[in-house]
Amino acid sequence: MDGVMQVQARIGEIQSRFVFGARPAAANWASAASAAGLTGTTGTDMYGMTGGTASESAVVAEAQKYLGVPYLWGGTDPTKGLDCSGFTQLVYGNLGIDLPRVSAQQATAGQPVASLAQARPGDLVFFDHSSSRAGIDHVGIYIGNGKMVAAPQPGEAVKVQDVGNPAVIRRVLPAQATTTAGATGSALAGVPYADLFSRAGSRYGVDASLLAAVAQQESSFNASAVSPAGAQGLMQFMPATAKGLGVNALDPASAIDGAAKYLSSLTKQFGSTDLALAAYNAGPGTVSRYGGIPPYPETQNYVRSVLTKAEAYR
Repeated sequence: MDGVMQVQARIGEIQSRFVFGARPAAANWASAASAAGLTGTTGTDMYGMTGGTASESAVVAEAQKYLGVPYLWGGTDPTKGLDCSGFTQLVYGNLGIDLPRVSAQQATAGQPVASLAQARPGDLVFFDHSSSRAGIDHVGIYIGNGKMVAAPQPGEAVKVQDVGNPAVIRRVLPAQATTTAGATGSALAGVPYADLFSRAGSRYGVDASLLAAVAQQESSFNASAVSPAGAQGLMQFMPATAKGLGVNALDPASAIDGAAKYLSSLTKQFGSTDLALAAYNAGPGTVSRYGGIPPYPETQNYVRSVLTKAEAYR
């Protein structure tokens, strides 16, 4: 295992602890984060993004890098903890965009976005949660589909959560960066990880819209999701399946590439997209045993839902 893969594996291990609700003491987090390379410096990160290069997908990937970092009021160092504006300043700073330190000042950066319906991944979403004083007091990074990554409050950690109703939305990415995702097809513009879906789809001959639909169905684009059954990450791989494919399930780039490879293999094995999706959900052995989509409502609904989502993305 090379150095990059070791870091990815270590980060995945750390993230999994937070998914199950066990948060280590600050000293333990600092040690683990340092070992994993979560130093907040520029350069190539765990997703292969290079500091100083900002795009919608780069912002989303950089934000996901800090999932599980404990909240710390005034925190700007991920080895110790981050507050909401320290988190956003760090993410954008790693990508070459300087933001003010506090959320109220960040809410004046960039250009206004009229509504959440017009928001794009990478936009900043701001909130006024305090009834005792007026003004912006919280910020998160929008990642699409009504979700954001934020450092919520004491006792919690950086996580993916519903946006709700932001008071202010600002776009700080350069204009050319917000069109990067659109290069994969106008229907995927604004979809988290659009460039990764396009790249993996092209590599394995799988429709990028289908990959995006699977990710939405499986995890709602939550790269740190863990199901009660133990499936992990954006594409919800079981550990044994991920191991067999050589996939780091908690790394979006690795997971999407692995899912495209797996779906390509299943499509060749069963001869249709419908059966490939059924096998993705219920297992290839089950599809082989029934000679088609198994008579399980969950699997039948899964196939219909993914195909409907994929059609909407085209």
